[in-house]
Parts: sequence; structure tokens; C-alpha cells
Amino acid sequence: MTWIANKKTAAALAVGAIGALALGVAGPAQAHSYIVASSPAEGSTIAEVPEQFSVTANELLLDLAGDANGFAIQVVDAATRYYGDGCVSVSGSTMSMGATLGEPGEYRMFWQVISADGHVVAGEIPFEWAPADGAVTTPGLAAPPVCGETGVEPTPTAEPTTPAEPDDATEEPEPEVTAIAAPEAASDSTPVFVGVGIAALAVVAVIVIAVVARSRRRAAAASGDSDTAGESIAPERTEGEE
Repeated sequence: MTWIANKKTAAALAVGAIGALALGVAGPAQAHSYIVASSPAEGSTIAEVPEQFSVTANELLLDLAGDANGFAIQVVDAATRYYGDGCVSVSGSTMSMGATLGEPGEYRMFWQVISADGHVVAGEIPFEWAPADGAVTTPGLAAPPVCGETGVEPTPTAEPTTPAEPDDATEEPEPEVTAIAAPEAASDSTPVFVGVGIAALAVVAVIVIAVVARSRRRAAAASGDSDTAGESIAPERTEGEE
């Protein structure tokens, strides 16, 4: 009887050991994904808005369609207002979404992923937002943001825009140009006076020439008489005189 009891006990222990071994081998294969990193980090205090909200799992995430269907990130403040752009994407083992933040305070980032074994895994990451001077903040939303439909502009706004020119722009008046008057032409009487003057000069010239010529003739005549008076006049001889 004792031997039979011992035999039964040994068989039970063997079955238990085989079952434990089977569970030990199957255990890791059935384990779900878990988060190994995030932005922001759990329990951290940040002073700048991160480029993205993200969580990274210990293994590749199951995004068969490539559209992040079944994945989600939601960031809320203490007043349960939502932040981010709603555009969730999956790359390898990381899920991410464009980030925005509002007033300083405590925030929570809720996440949901589909692990490699097809199971949905979700969790929560708390962090604190203490913006530095000049940090960009954004008003929160009353509902989770929808990718491409948030319509929220960060503050402060972008560079100031240049004022638009008025539609009916008045043209600048053109400078007045005053025409310079041409000099008046000489009157018709001017050529008459010029002609009269020229005629008078011609008459005077003729008179002067006549007077000079007359004076010269007189001088020449006077010079001829004196030459004649100085010559000896021989008496004419008549024939027969010796």
C-alpha cells in the first residue's frame, strides 16, 4: 500500500512539473506589449512643448492596415481640455502624435496600442507642464482633436502680416508741367528800319566816294598846271631864219 501511494504521488508531481514547464514556455509567447519609453516621460516636468507626444513599446506594434486604426493618444489638462493635432501614426514600435500644450499645470497622456499578439493594451502617463518664457501655448479643445480638423492656432501667433493695400488706391497726382513760351517774333516794322538804315548808309557812301573822287581830280589838275609852268618855251622858228 505504501508503494502504491508513493507511486501515485510521484505521478502527480511529474504531471505538475510537465504542466509548469509548458506554462513556462508558453508564458513569454503570450505576454502583451508594454511601454519602455515615452515623450514626455512618466512623472517628468517639461518647459518646452515636445515635437511629438509618443510612446514606444518593447516590440513591434500591430498596424496591419498602416492607418493606425485602433491606436490612440489623448492628452488632457486638469480641466479635461484636449491637446495635440489628432494625427496619430505608427512606425515600428512607436506611436506618435503632433504636440500642443496650454496653461501650466498637470497633464495626463492616455495611450492605446495593439500589441504584436493582437491584444489591445492601454495606459496613462502623467507629467507636468511648466512653460519657460516665450514658450508657445495653444488653447485646449472641448473634444479630442481630429486630424486636419482642429483649427487651433498656437499663441503667440506667427510673424505679423503686412497690411494689405486698399482696393481703390488713389493715384498720386502728376506734377504740373508749365510750358515755356517761345520768344515772340520780331514785329514787321523791324525789317523796314533795317532797310532804311542800309539805304542811308549807301547814300552816304556814294556821297563820300564822289567827294573823294572830286578832290582827287582837283589835286591832279593842280599838279598838272605847275608842271607846265616850269617848262622853257622855245620860239618857233620860221623857215628862212638862220
